[in-house]
Amino acid sequence: MSRYFGEREIELLAPVGTFNDFQEIIKSSADAVYFGGKKFNMRMHRSNYNLTYEEIESAVSTAHSLGKKVYITFNNMMSDEEIEEAEDYLLFLDRVKPDALIVQDFGALKRIRELGLNLPLHLSVMANVHNRQMIDKALELGVTRVVVSREMPLETIRQLSRETAMEFEYFIHGDMCVTHGAQCLYSGILFGKSSNRGLCMKPCRWPFKYDNEQEEFLYPLAVKDISLYRHLPELIQSGVCSFKIEGRIRDSSYLVGLINLYGQAIDRYISDPTGYYIDDEQSSTLYENRVRNLSTAYAFKKPGSINIDIEGKREPKVFSRAVEEFEINKERVEKIKSRVLPEDKKDQKTQLAVKVNSLDALKKAVDNGADILYLAGEVFKKDRPFTKKDIREAVAYSGDRKVYYVLPRMMYPRQFEEFDFLVKDLKALGISGLLISNLGQIKEYENSGLELIGDFGLNCYNSTSAEFYSEQGLSRITASIEAPFKVLKSLLKNSPVDIEVIVQGAPTVMYMEHCIAASKHGVTSHDWCEDYCIKRDMHLIDEIGSSHPIYADQYCKNHLLPVKDLCCLPVYNVLSSLGVKVARIEGQHYSPEVLGKVVSLYRNLCDLSGTEKAFKLVSKLKNITGRGQSLHALNYD
Repeated sequence: MSRYFGEREIELLAPVGTFNDFQEIIKSSADAVYFGGKKFNMRMHRSNYNLTYEEIESAVSTAHSLGKKVYITFNNMMSDEEIEEAEDYLLFLDRVKPDALIVQDFGALKRIRELGLNLPLHLSVMANVHNRQMIDKALELGVTRVVVSREMPLETIRQLSRETAMEFEYFIHGDMCVTHGAQCLYSGILFGKSSNRGLCMKPCRWPFKYDNEQEEFLYPLAVKDISLYRHLPELIQSGVCSFKIEGRIRDSSYLVGLINLYGQAIDRYISDPTGYYIDDEQSSTLYENRVRNLSTAYAFKKPGSINIDIEGKREPKVFSRAVEEFEINKERVEKIKSRVLPEDKKDQKTQLAVKVNSLDALKKAVDNGADILYLAGEVFKKDRPFTKKDIREAVAYSGDRKVYYVLPRMMYPRQFEEFDFLVKDLKALGISGLLISNLGQIKEYENSGLELIGDFGLNCYNSTSAEFYSEQGLSRITASIEAPFKVLKSLLKNSPVDIEVIVQGAPTVMYMEHCIAASKHGVTSHDWCEDYCIKRDMHLIDEIGSSHPIYADQYCKNHLLPVKDLCCLPVYNVLSSLGVKVARIEGQHYSPEVLGKVVSLYRNLCDLSGTEKAFKLVSKLKNITGRGQSLHALNYD
């Protein structure tokens, strides 16, 4: 079964959750289906979902007999202990011959190539492909298709499809996320259930208040479902080749009708574009059977508040309710210490790095003993971005300490143009290197003459992934902040490249294009903005009264921080003994004065073998920062 618009093949891609669903959906007007096995995919909540080996083999055979394609989702982050099982599964898939694998973890991509598997590779939406440089790098790695970032407008795809040989897949209907792909890390911290491992507990769909004066709870992070049914001509003309429907947890009784509505509309357009019209009856049927309210998401522009279902009346399932982040407790600390054997220890000095939001903060960090300084490229307002003059002064003040520049977690053409202008001068300014968060940045700056270090946005969860990034030229990798202790310990043991670990502070756990302050005030990207994000502190208050801080940077990206700081102080010596090359304080949210005191406390750590002494220092940290302290993902095994 094939559809063509001119010479371009058009594919309607449908989700499958169970084998029973497959048997119905494969008879629909879909050209291809995608599903996962019992492990290694992004829908791992329900044991009765996903397909067994036998079901996968049968499904691929059936689909191919009907002239349809099958794509297997192999797109969550693996741990080291899962790699052997993953390889067995991959060898099975190579025998079965689906039409492609959908991957997120670049460690998985590396192993697929090393095993010599003859399977096309598609990058998952969780790879967050959002710029030309990432596409070029993916093509170099043998990737044939990308599921583009949910925030990429169709006009950008139109341009990229003309400039590159890459195939583009785009979500046209279903559940969307408020955060950028693979950049929601809160579920792993709160529940030990990582959104990058198919276990997201959806804290984005909790009810919140904007402040304590507000009487009713609203849903300021609850994104509407996307639907592009009424915009199929624009979608087809954009260069998208695969129109993807989300919904692997939806029953076939719901999906088949939805798939057929889209299929019929696509067929009507490609057979007679000038005579095409929107079928009002079909449109009404689609709307009446919606799960959530609908929007076009980012297909045409940054949508603002119209993309949020603020009242949350159609939320179909509550995955979790607000919970308090764990305080540090002695039992957990002792358990972590007991997991370290003499043969695990390495004779290596750990350096202390500090990420700063301003020049004043850098000076406090230097004065109190930081070994390495990171200048934020996404600066939290009210501070302003670092100028070249600031950078020169920062390097001079830091003396013989290394100073690095942290690139924005996502970079569009505007950012590349601006940072290309800066990066060419950084070496002369005394900057030692760059912290990078995506493949596009590696592609753009691999020949800059600057050291490249992987930031935590790369989600490095296993040693094979670390090896992949080492091969791409990175000299050090920051471990995933979702890594529980066992995973982190294995990464430190097996990584061929130095590992950095964030030990203190508040790393961004939800990274968003959506501006919460603007949405609250009904301001869109086309309106005059009165800088609501800096007129007062931004917080979201959940049902148990916890206040989640939100910062906007100079690009208006929103950064939701955890309620409590990550604090590894009671296990700092343990981590150091396991071979942590660099321990980082993620200090952008601290005032310069507070940051200086936090750095001093870590700098002066000596003997923390006594748990009581460590907990006295944790209490001191609470008093210094005014925030609770937690082990975050290290609370979990």
